[in-house]
Amino acid sequence: MTLVAGVDSSTQSCKVVVRDAETGRLVRSGRAAHPDGTEVDPAAWWSALQEALVDAGGLDDVDAISIAGQQHGMVVLDADGRVIRDALLWNDTRSAQAARDLIAEVGAEAYAERVGVVPVASFTATKLRWLRDAEPANAARVAAVALPHDWLTWRLRGYGPAGESELGPDLEALTTDRSDASGTAYWGAATGEYDLDLFERALGRPGREAGNGAADADTVVLPRVLGPAEAAGRTPSGVLVGPGAGDNAGAALGLGAAEGDVVVSIGTSGTVFAVTDGPVSDASGTVAGFADASGVSLPLIATLNAARVLGSVAGLFSVDHDGLAELALSAEPGSGGVVLVPYFEGERTPNLPDAKASIHGLTLASTTPANLARAAIEGMLCGLADGLDAVRSVGVKERRILLIGGAAQNPAVAQVAAQVFDAPVEVPAPGEYVADGGAVQAAWALTGTRPAWTVETLTTLPVDTRPVIRTQYAAARP
Repeated sequence: MTLVAGVDSSTQSCKVVVRDAETGRLVRSGRAAHPDGTEVDPAAWWSALQEALVDAGGLDDVDAISIAGQQHGMVVLDADGRVIRDALLWNDTRSAQAARDLIAEVGAEAYAERVGVVPVASFTATKLRWLRDAEPANAARVAAVALPHDWLTWRLRGYGPAGESELGPDLEALTTDRSDASGTAYWGAATGEYDLDLFERALGRPGREAGNGAADADTVVLPRVLGPAEAAGRTPSGVLVGPGAGDNAGAALGLGAAEGDVVVSIGTSGTVFAVTDGPVSDASGTVAGFADASGVSLPLIATLNAARVLGSVAGLFSVDHDGLAELALSAEPGSGGVVLVPYFEGERTPNLPDAKASIHGLTLASTTPANLARAAIEGMLCGLADGLDAVRSVGVKERRILLIGGAAQNPAVAQVAAQVFDAPVEVPAPGEYVADGGAVQAAWALTGTRPAWTVETLTTLPVDTRPVIRTQYAAARP
């Protein structure tokens, strides 16, 4: 039996799955926690990856591995391969003004045309502009810029600072993939190339792709962009290392998503994305025209407020998620007129980084735990339904919605989703679909053929739209 491993290095934790390359059968798995915060020392991810690999039984009998990870995070390295400062994660919004500055200089339409996205605080380019402006001494030290999965892949292959790695600080060995590169705002899915002018506008320093051009002390190295089945290299022990992916592209691979599938993922963040044949450009910036991990496109919207909304409201009533579901399902659709606009951490879609959450429609009669519990679920899902409308506006036509993420297993979330979305909802069996996508990549790079593993469906919900829910939400949100 040939074994492959997939990794999901997410905001909250590192998960590893080991699967049979032929059938996709799960053989074993492991996990380790990541620290909280929007600013994290990448060394914590490396430690968690090693711990999760041990928890998953190690790599001694594994032939290939690939790492999917959280998108957009800024990892800056000096000439010795050392991390210059803690990584700014996708959900760190301090670069919101930097995003506005870049748009003012280049123009939203030009950004969308050149790289398929319009800068928001999440994207790597805005974090580099923030670094240039807020920490110029650190910006001057930057010799290479990587994303979280790029850096972990580099370390797994044996590279890193001298004295901490077998192969040392070879920055030319840095690699990434199409999906993660497309979330930087300086690589275009349509062109398949870095836009070095946009990179230089961000950091104030010229850049070049690894392996392309002569080394120059002032020029910053950017990871070489690999194709869907192209190997990054091998670990020092000889395990083949796949190209890796951004987390949403990894989930699409793990689900086997095809044209007509719209994936709604409810984790720390919320995302709505679809696999499409052609590149997407949206000058409004609402839909990001990302690349996927299979060679086509992955138009996507993201919300900052997803499963944590439910945890916060559950805490108000001292109940767990099952208790919140029970409360919510005891209320009627529309929550008695109560609406929660869930912008607890600001918001990315719509782009309101300084917004706060708000509750509307309270009366003496409607202010009940049940209505507030249901309003939390309805509000979270309405934000995602607005995202579905945006994805449709760029030409996506769905035949079904695949509801994934930890919150998708909550019975109230699935039932309310069928009442919010105007399309059939399917809930796949619980799984680590981002890590599974890494395993698909590993098998693909190893064999040269993309595997077609079966994904079990847990629940299928027909359309049960209740218009009152979105009508109330539209009236309440900004």
